[in-house]
Amino acid sequence: MDSLRHRPGRPSKYGRPSRAVTVTLPEDVITQLQSLDNGDLGLGIVTLVERLGTPSRADAPIAGVSRYGKHSVIVVPPLNALKKLPGVELVPVGGGKALISLTKPHSIAQLELALRDAAEQTRVGSADRSALEAVADILRKARVSRGVSLQERTIMVLEPKRQRRRA
Repeated sequence: MDSLRHRPGRPSKYGRPSRAVTVTLPEDVITQLQSLDNGDLGLGIVTLVERLGTPSRADAPIAGVSRYGKHSVIVVPPLNALKKLPGVELVPVGGGKALISLTKPHSIAQLELALRDAAEQTRVGSADRSALEAVADILRKARVSRGVSLQERTIMVLEPKRQRRRA
């Protein structure tokens, strides 16, 4: 899994291929863009573009690995086929992508098996099947790789409390 190994140099800022560009903008636009992401003009531009809409499904990758420093996570589109898997919660991260979170007591091994089983069902559409298989393949490659270890982590999710109705 070469894409998971840490490479020398600065970590990817956006978790996907990027390149430096030079652009001239009015001062007021620069100020507004910087306010979107704590003074980071590049992140402000990316945030604005992502708010405008995600690429069409045909253009968007099905599932992938996003690196952050020495760590990587699997990012997926929020497909119903993934949401329906036992123990799976999708956590949105922007740009039409989500992280896969497992509720206890579900494990990575159970997820990999559930992904394979779901992909074999005839009622699953081709796009969903491709996504299920892509995630299962990422997990399998990581599991058999000598250079990568799969680690479970806990994430914190804030949910609104249900309000009691007053009579």
